[in-house]
Amino acid sequence: MIIGVPKEIKTLENRVALTPGGAATLVRQGHTVLVETDAGRGSGLFDDEFIAAGATMVTAEEAWGAEMVIKVKEPVASEYQYLRDGLLLFTYLHLAAERDLTTALLEGGTTAVAYETVQLANGCLPLLMPMSEVAGRMATQEGANFLKKANGGRGVLLGGTPGVAPGCVTVVGGGIVGTNAAKMAIGFGADVTILDVSHQRLQYLDDVFGNRIRTITSTEPNIREWVAKADLVVGAVLIPGAKAPSLVTEEMVETMQEGAVIVDVAIDQGGCCETIKPTTHEDPVFNLHGVVHYGVTNMPGAVPRTSTFALSNQTLPYAIQLANKGLDALRADRALALGLNTYKGKITCPAVGEAFEMFSVSPEDVL
Repeated sequence: MIIGVPKEIKTLENRVALTPGGAATLVRQGHTVLVETDAGRGSGLFDDEFIAAGATMVTAEEAWGAEMVIKVKEPVASEYQYLRDGLLLFTYLHLAAERDLTTALLEGGTTAVAYETVQLANGCLPLLMPMSEVAGRMATQEGANFLKKANGGRGVLLGGTPGVAPGCVTVVGGGIVGTNAAKMAIGFGADVTILDVSHQRLQYLDDVFGNRIRTITSTEPNIREWVAKADLVVGAVLIPGAKAPSLVTEEMVETMQEGAVIVDVAIDQGGCCETIKPTTHEDPVFNLHGVVHYGVTNMPGAVPRTSTFALSNQTLPYAIQLANKGLDALRADRALALGLNTYKGKITCPAVGEAFEMFSVSPEDVL
């Protein structure tokens, strides 16, 4: 199979979908790998490394002309021209928050497999997990940064000092993002509260962290109470493939202290805070109701070398399956089949159909 790896062009997105090692693995298995010139530079991976691995350096048009295109982030508007019938696209898509992209994929007839909806039988999301780990850890770092008075925050040091209480961190959602955000907040020495709807998950978090955190059942009154107390709120809610629910309402945001910070990691799926909107690494925050809002949609892109290796470690085995077997890989692997979001003009992820009130079919119906 001919495999294309375009350069990411989203604002300050420096990750690349394939490492030279991954390229070498695919080439050894008989595939042709076309990498756009300088695609890996932002991650410290240079053209000569890809060439040594057996890849060919090409233009964007040539990379997109491949049979399968592997990316990191969803195509942006200038890339919609490349979406076509016969193209197998393997990348993060987050379609439930991207109506225009969904329409472009359907009109193009593209077969699109989304990293974030590949799901194992135990419910694990193996291709979302590595970037969730990075984004969760970054959420606390970025929150601590924007709590500085010079950056518009309250001027609170999360760890406090002897004789001065630590800052309060409220994490809404106890999954992979929330757990990693909590790890970092604990490391800072903050007072950490995690809310989650699953009692079983709260039991797990209590076993793991013990008395270093506070676990609270996620109900509307409890969210209201702990958001109001927080110096930093981390939005970490996920429903696989679906638009995130708005659990932190505008009314709740209005009760927060002036200069408090919200980092909504769920922004890729629309955000779990009602007042959030997408931002970029170039212009990451805005202030509403006196609260600093951080809504960067590609947070791991700020640490591209770590993120590129973490992501490609997980995606490469699935990319190999797709390269070796084509659509038969989806038929043979139920987890990978759940990643199919669009196929020949049809939505094949029910959560995306529900988000836009559009007809959808199951992957099994089209494969």
